[in-house]
Amino acid sequence: MSAIDEQGTRRMVDPLRIRDLRAYPISVPVSASNSVKLGVGRAVKRDAVVVKVTTECGLVGYGESHHGRAHTTIAHFINTALRDMMLGRDAYDTVGAWRIIYERQLRGMGLGAACVLAMSGLDMALWDLRGKAAGVPLYRLLGGASRPLPAYAGGVALGWQEPDSLVQEASGHVERGFTAIKLRIGDRVERDVARVSAVRKALGDELHIMTDAMMAYSLADAARAMPALDDLNIAWLEEPFAPQDYRSYELARPFGKLPFAAGENHYTRFEFTRLIDDRVVSILQPDLSKAGGLTECLRIAAMASAYNLPVHPHISMTGINMAATVHFLSAIDNPGYFEADASRNNLLRDELVDAPYILEKDGCVRPLEGPGIGVNVDEEFLLKHPPIEGPAYVK
Repeated sequence: MSAIDEQGTRRMVDPLRIRDLRAYPISVPVSASNSVKLGVGRAVKRDAVVVKVTTECGLVGYGESHHGRAHTTIAHFINTALRDMMLGRDAYDTVGAWRIIYERQLRGMGLGAACVLAMSGLDMALWDLRGKAAGVPLYRLLGGASRPLPAYAGGVALGWQEPDSLVQEASGHVERGFTAIKLRIGDRVERDVARVSAVRKALGDELHIMTDAMMAYSLADAARAMPALDDLNIAWLEEPFAPQDYRSYELARPFGKLPFAAGENHYTRFEFTRLIDDRVVSILQPDLSKAGGLTECLRIAAMASAYNLPVHPHISMTGINMAATVHFLSAIDNPGYFEADASRNNLLRDELVDAPYILEKDGCVRPLEGPGIGVNVDEEFLLKHPPIEGPAYVK
């Protein structure tokens, strides 16, 4: 393939070379009627970072970097440091792109989590490009197959509310076909137990209930909550403590039988190595938009498989991540639940892209069949929803 440059000279062009890389920080306000109170506060907006990679032939791939509660900062890092590293590189070379960012930035120069968030969206966009170039859905490119994957109702939903209201919301998800839901706890223990008890009593023992404390528990809280959650047959207790507070996870293990879940706030296989080796957390939850992208999450899943540990990925804010996560689960040999976003009126799921997944009657989802990740991104939406500075959650 050839092209004419600015000087009028014909030059040879590799059609899969990266011509441009751009990140879009976007925000969507959340109305009071759609706001949910969680352990981190009440949601007032949804932030996201959408990553767009364009090749020399005009093929475009999209990914999502988690906003990190600093979406304009993450986008700026992508648009400067990562862009300079990526221009002119082979878009097929996802491993090489990951390695060069690790060697030039993450390994020695720092920025830690911010760099991993940024490179996650880039990596996802490159995989989208690879699938589009091959003309196949991502799960097939990864060696997977379309199969039903169990889903639970999660996302920014089912928060701290009165038990009757929570039961009503949970009942709606069950009526839609969900056989599993995740409840947000991390409030006062007696309130947490009352909410979970109300849902269990109203919807029965067949419903699978997960709980997420969002790092809000002390050891004393866990000691009081875990026996009660065991009695309610809860599937897991997610992030009762901060992600690097390994000592509290170890000390709390004897408090109850329910498994600990963690991983959405662990970055790269190097942090997951510690999480696995400590043998305390048995539900692993890497996020494709946070842990280092699809390339790194495949490595994490392979490590987990060696220990017979299932992977239940955390999802991020947009339908890009959600669709990519279903492809990922369809291609690993230790898939767990897909976290289906049950947020009310999430425009980043419903309008930024077309449907990222379809919930089947049995409470399962399947990967999309379009090339790459399989969603169409509305670029006008990106321009109509500029970033809003400030916190996404308020106390």
